[in-house]
Amino acid sequence: MEGKIRIAGTVGESIVDGPGFRYTLFVQGCPHGCPGCHNPQTHDFEGGQDIELDTLLKDMCRNPFIKGVTFSGGEPFCKAEPLYHLAVELKRKGKHLMAYSGYTFERLLELSDPFVKKLLGQLDLLVDGPFIMAEKNIELRFRGSANQRVLDVPKSLEANEAVWAEQYR
Repeated sequence: MEGKIRIAGTVGESIVDGPGFRYTLFVQGCPHGCPGCHNPQTHDFEGGQDIELDTLLKDMCRNPFIKGVTFSGGEPFCKAEPLYHLAVELKRKGKHLMAYSGYTFERLLELSDPFVKKLLGQLDLLVDGPFIMAEKNIELRFRGSANQRVLDVPKSLEANEAVWAEQYR
């Protein structure tokens, strides 16, 4: 697989960035600038480092106990094309895929980049919406503020509207 992606970093073994034992990729660059963001170091589009997609894929698949991959950031949908190509390969390997986005599902469907919808089509779960400090709640599973939703992406795409992943409501 050819291509590169600019990343802020990775966590090879996570149990907090989605269900099960996962690998988390933090992309570099975010246009949202949410006050109180958990990862402000990922906002600068010029920060981080470039990495080959092949290198990243090998690292993601190195540990046989990793069942899923989470795309976080930064804003993953600002890197939709390389993440889509990575997601296709990860799905072929049976990985559960999840992403975090400061965009709502509805806004993602409106974006003009064709790879945004293609990337959505590879995901199992999406945590959508900006982090809002006034709605911060550390008791919520996989999300930081009450306005954010954990969506079942296949059902959402089929319905053409946001559908909650009921187990995370």
